[in-house]
Amino acid sequence: MAEEDTTDTKETTAPPEAAPEATPAAAAEDVPAVAVATIPQPDPKKHWFWGLGRRKRSVARVRLKPGDGKFIINKREIKDYFPSERDRQLVVSALEATETTKRVDVYVNVNGGGTTGQAGAIVLGVGRALMAANPDYMQLLRDGGYLTRDSRKVERKKPGQPGARKRFQFSKR
Repeated sequence: MAEEDTTDTKETTAPPEAAPEATPAAAAEDVPAVAVATIPQPDPKKHWFWGLGRRKRSVARVRLKPGDGKFIINKREIKDYFPSERDRQLVVSALEATETTKRVDVYVNVNGGGTTGQAGAIVLGVGRALMAANPDYMQLLRDGGYLTRDSRKVERKKPGQPGARKRFQFSKR
């Protein structure tokens, strides 16, 4: 009987050896799903994932599809369209946050406003297009502020004043 007891203990020690094999799978589950998420092919009827972004007077219509990393704005390369490095970094920041910079092609039509307003509109449009492509990115994009519309606009000029808030000079005497 003593031999049977030792056999039982050997059998009970076998499952802990199998447990370390399960830990790498558990470690893989600890990695955020965003890192391994991919951009699926769009519906054949639609051909693209769309996103619309607005900022100040600018409106950006963003089309996104799986590709090799092209970023075209108004039929021009991003480097040609935005001379400022700050605007270029802002525009691709949503792609860098989701690690899809080299996996998607982005085509943008933007009009209205200046360069800063257009860059802000493109960021919102890219964020919305990424969310349409893969809903798993939603929390990451929301935490980064890529899905939040910046509603600030220029305040209108008021009558009897030279600007929105500024007053004409006042003289007591």
